[in-house]
Amino acid sequence: MNIKIIGVGKLKEKYLKQGIEEYAKRLSKFCKFEIIEVNDEKAPEKLSSAEMIDVKGKEGERILSKIKDKEYVYALAILGKERTSEDFAKEIADLGTYGHSDITFVIGGSLGLSEDVLRRADTQISFGKFTLPHQLMRMILTEQVYRGFMINAGSPYHK
Repeated sequence: MNIKIIGVGKLKEKYLKQGIEEYAKRLSKFCKFEIIEVNDEKAPEKLSSAEMIDVKGKEGERILSKIKDKEYVYALAILGKERTSEDFAKEIADLGTYGHSDITFVIGGSLGLSEDVLRRADTQISFGKFTLPHQLMRMILTEQVYRGFMINAGSPYHK
C-alpha cells in the first residue's frame, strides 16, 4: 500500500519533524509512506473573498499536480465526515482490499482547500471542529494512519 500526504507549506518546527519521522519509520513496516510539500501562496493578512479564492486556487493547482488519477484522495476539511479510529482503520483496510492501494491525504494551507481539490477528493475527513495549524495536522494525521494500521494488525497500541 502507498500512503501519501500532500501538505501546503514547509514544515519548520523541529519537534513536528521529529514526530512525523518517528511515525513514518513505524509506518514503513506497513506501507510506502511519503509527504509532499507544495509551496503556500504568499498573501497579505487581510484578504477579500476574491483574493482568498485566488490564493486557494493557486495552492490547489499545486496540490492537484501531485495527484495521479488512480489515487484515492481524502481531503482534510472541517466540514468533512468525522470517523472513529476504528472506522478509519476499517476504511484503509477496505480500500486496500478493493483495489485502492494508493491513498493520498491532502492538507490545505491556512485558508483551507480550493473547490477544485474538494471536487477531486473521493471523500472528506474531519478531525473535529477545532482549527489546528496545518503543520501540526501533518503529525496528527501521520499518527492516525499509523494507529489505523496497528488496529488492523490487532496490536495493543490502540488501547
